[in-house]
Amino acid sequence: MGFSALVCACVLAFCSAAPAKHLQRNEPENNRPIIGILTQEVDIEAMEIFGKTYIPSSYVKYIESGGARVVPISLILIGGSVNLETSDFAHTAGIYFRLALKAHDEGEYFPIWGTCLGFQLLTVLVAGENLLSKTTAENVTYPLNFSSEAQSSRMFANIPPDLRKALSQEPLTANFHHYGVTKEAFMGNEKLKDFFSVLSTNIAENGLEFVSTMEGRKHPFYGVQWHPEVNRFQWDPRYNFPHSSNAVRISSVLAEFFVNEGRRSSHHFSEAAEESRALIYNYNPVYVANISAYEQSYFF
Repeated sequence: MGFSALVCACVLAFCSAAPAKHLQRNEPENNRPIIGILTQEVDIEAMEIFGKTYIPSSYVKYIESGGARVVPISLILIGGSVNLETSDFAHTAGIYFRLALKAHDEGEYFPIWGTCLGFQLLTVLVAGENLLSKTTAENVTYPLNFSSEAQSSRMFANIPPDLRKALSQEPLTANFHHYGVTKEAFMGNEKLKDFFSVLSTNIAENGLEFVSTMEGRKHPFYGVQWHPEVNRFQWDPRYNFPHSSNAVRISSVLAEFFVNEGRRSSHHFSEAAEESRALIYNYNPVYVANISAYEQSYFF
């Protein structure tokens, strides 16, 4: 793996590709991190003419704004719905997840970030079962209900106090999901509870409390059920995308946080030419605001 970390959002993100020298935890930072973003299958008929898989440009811009470059990771196979246990999306993500676990066991640093569907997929990969239930929070924004572990977490510990307070009081997090993992189900699964710390929860439209933010206790794996990237890079007026100054700040802080996690990995491509061929710069985003909630997307 030449990339330094992975993002699995409605998408998954992994850090830097291929035969690599591995950064031990006391070595200098990698100041040229590359984040791999897993593509997702096209699920809008009007977009099928552009390709079979895609990445919304907002995810790419989000990572780039944190100081990293992006490599698209194509699904190994294409076909079928995005089932979190049996789909090609889940199968491909599972391969990288196991590689990241192996890297950690060998003393390397290899972060993963999951947003929305990526968050849900991480819970399935760790729990060994699908714990999702109906927790609709569609096109709504919330403040976070922080847990007692949030203040000492890697993700939130270094956020300025005024911004952390705003995140707990102002509707800075955009939610677009129908399913999630309730706090009860999360804490009832020993594998999940032992692997991840719950950093925040929220209340769904049906009154159920769902886990909205988590991070690995020992592993640099992170998950958010909400969408930090939309605060700066999505503008469709039909959707509740938070654009206040604090909303933009939290998006920026978290992008830089994850990219800085990627700096701790020195996975890299074996040749500069190979790296150049893999980067997202080889693709042109397509305008899709007339047929989707995204302004632009990359297709593969």
